[in-house]
Formats: sequence, C-alpha cells, structure tokens
Amino acid sequence: MDFHEEEEEFTDQEALDDEEFTEEDISRFLVTIPHNRIGALIGPKGRVKSRLEKLTGVDIEIDSSSGEVLISSTANLKDPFLIFKARDFVQAVGRGFNPEAAFTLLDDDIYLEIINLKYLLGNNPNKLRRFRGRIIGREGKTRQIIEETTGTKISVFGNTVGIIGTHDRLRVAKEAIEMLIGGSKHGTVYSYLEEKAQTFKLSSRELWEKASKDARKPF
Repeated sequence: MDFHEEEEEFTDQEALDDEEFTEEDISRFLVTIPHNRIGALIGPKGRVKSRLEKLTGVDIEIDSSSGEVLISSTANLKDPFLIFKARDFVQAVGRGFNPEAAFTLLDDDIYLEIINLKYLLGNNPNKLRRFRGRIIGREGKTRQIIEETTGTKISVFGNTVGIIGTHDRLRVAKEAIEMLIGGSKHGTVYSYLEEKAQTFKLSSRELWEKASKDARKPF
C-alpha cells in the first residue's frame, strides 16, 4: 500500500444534536475523511457502504463535498458496540486502508490505532517525509516486516500511521513504529520484533485468516 501526501487535517467528532433522535437512535458519530477516500468508502456501485450498513445495522450518510460521514444507529442495530466498530471502519478507510482490511475491524478482537506523526514530530514537512520513509522502508520492506511479524495491517497515509490488529499484536507494532520515530536503527527494531514474535501463539497468517472470515468475503 502506497502512502499519500495529505495536507488537510482530519478530525473525528461526535455529533451533539441529540434532539433529532428517536428512541431507536442510540448515538451517532461525525467523521471527516479525505476527499480522495470517499470512493473507497462507497465502493463499486455502493457495495462497500451497503455492506457496512448491513453488517452493523447503522446508517451511513456521506457528504461528498465536505468529506463528512455521519454514522447513525438505527432500529436494526442489535449490538450498540457495532456503531463504534462502524466508526472505526470509516476512520480506517479514511486513513488509507482498503475495505477488505477495514472489515476485519468488525471482529470483537480487532482494533484500530492511529498515530499522528505531526503530534510526535512537529510540522516540518521534510522531517515528516523522512520519518514516513523510515517506517515504510525501501520498497515497503520495513512496513512489511512489521506486518508479518506482528500479524497486523499498517497504512502510512499523509501524516498518520494506522494499525489494525488484536490488542497484543497492535501494541507491539505500535512500539516498533515509535522506536523508528525515536531514532532506533532498523536492525534494533527488527530484533525487537523477532523477540516479540516468539511469544505469539499463532503465526501472523493464521491470525489474519482467523479474523473476521465472513467480513472478508468478496463484495
């Protein structure tokens, strides 16, 4: 997955106008995503959006002009927790993940972590570009090693790094990325990952095949 320059800042916010809701509406979230990710969220002939709504029981409204995505609970929402999963899905697609990877977030044991590089490194564009390169590595090698040793999925998009995985594996991947941001040599990071990988009971391939098999069917 290639990273993209994205100069705009995108923040998530919870809508506050509760007076418009019926009793069936539990909550809603307003998430703003880059304009160039709206197509990925909608999908061919709307299939990604429709599938997310069907699997979670939420309603998705997309404002193509602003990039705002309103996620609302409906009477079909069987588990209130699913609206949070739907929000994570939208955030993941917005931060560069393909829908197939994002759908695994509907699994109870899979989580999303987003690292804001500007928060850690400041606003210097050259510095941000250099550290994005450190995380990705030549021809994507470093990102691939982190993914394969931890069984996670990673997206470097604009000034953020997104990680999808189980709690323990996500924590290790995040630590490896923060080591790179902190200036650790790649060899040191690879040794750390190799050591941590030995503690995992499942291989990365077995873990990813286990996670959300139904959600990852072709759509």
